[in-house]
Amino acid sequence: MAERIAPARRRGYREGLGGEMLAEFLGTFVLILLGIGSVAVALVGLPGSGRQFVDFGPANWLIICWGWGFGVIFGVYVAGGISGAHLNPAVTLAFTVRRDFPLKKLPAYWLAQLLGAFVAAALVYACYHWAIDAADAKAGLARDQSLGTYSIFATFPAEYFGDSWWGPLLDQIVGTGILLLLICALIDLKNVAPLANLHPFLIGLVVVAIGMTFGTNAGYAINPARDFGPRLFTYFEGWGDIALPGTFGWFSSYWWIPIVGPLIGGVIGVLVYDLLIKPVINARARAMEAQEEGPATEDV
Repeated sequence: MAERIAPARRRGYREGLGGEMLAEFLGTFVLILLGIGSVAVALVGLPGSGRQFVDFGPANWLIICWGWGFGVIFGVYVAGGISGAHLNPAVTLAFTVRRDFPLKKLPAYWLAQLLGAFVAAALVYACYHWAIDAADAKAGLARDQSLGTYSIFATFPAEYFGDSWWGPLLDQIVGTGILLLLICALIDLKNVAPLANLHPFLIGLVVVAIGMTFGTNAGYAINPARDFGPRLFTYFEGWGDIALPGTFGWFSSYWWIPIVGPLIGGVIGVLVYDLLIKPVINARARAMEAQEEGPATEDV
């Protein structure tokens, strides 16, 4: 009797790139949902709810910094075991340049990250549009004139930069460079990488630190999807030129800076780590191996 040959099982989309895209989508969604949500609390939620009686100040900025930090932590925990939890096109590009990630997957990861950020912005708006409308009405501003409520979702440069693009671009390069440099250090098992799955927590603290040190220059996007996904949403929702092309008062055509700056900075960050730190770690590891494998000496 001939043996029955079981038909080959079709590979489900969740097992391959499709599953990784789902993880990147949901991880980025969580990151942006908590991050933007914290900005909404600080800018319109607390002031409009009757729970705050002073103007926006340092305490509100701390809410924002910690909100984005927690967003990173939980977004990475959601997606880390499936896709590596890039959650940021700058991270994906940097790891591709580093040859830690295949180039053919890069467009799919970018798309998933962008969609996750867009949907998260839409959900935050759905929850806070009453507070947003109340804030605009109190300020006597039409939506396409309201930089304050727009800034819940996407970034803009500080007024002291004027219409200069170089200052905000440098800020985004530096901020994202720091992010990738420290990510490389935290995941390098040959260095002093944390154990017990603490990577997401410490990477979140990196984002908190960047917000506290560079955040006020340009809103510390340090992530093209984080800025462009919500920026697209605000354009469709009526913020007009403030969103795209990113023009208001002292700045114009700003939309490209939170995209190009992080992509450049991310690559620089991994190159700095790989050129300055990784060779030293590898050289010391080789020296230790040579000492352990040296010729045995006879006891006298």
